[in-house]
Amino acid sequence: QVQLVESGGGLVQAGGSLRLSCASSRRALPMAWFRQAPGKEREFVAGISWSGGNTLYGDSVKGRFTISRDNAKNTVYLQMNNLKPEDTAVYYCAADLYGNSWNKWSTGGVTYDYRGQGTQVTVSS
Repeated sequence: QVQLVESGGGLVQAGGSLRLSCASSRRALPMAWFRQAPGKEREFVAGISWSGGNTLYGDSVKGRFTISRDNAKNTVYLQMNNLKPEDTAVYYCAADLYGNSWNKWSTGGVTYDYRGQGTQVTVSS
């Protein structure tokens, strides 16, 4: 089992930045961020390989968001710059424990083995 705890969400004005963190109880797993806005389906945001050497991004965040990790701290980060009101959502951290999700993330698939409780990000216009 994997426990994931997100932090760093909040309220920010459009054009601003936030950094989300996800602390994991297991190390060296492929990890991802997803988000879900009210009334919308859950959306793939970004993914990172266990080593940090490979990253994936959803089309709507490319060039604005950066995913990274510190395996010494078992923590994955999502740096979000140039935020837009449409980025408003609950952001979830997720883990690929069994190795079945990474390939699906490469096409924006919403799949994972474990996810956290989520952290709210609100971007005001």
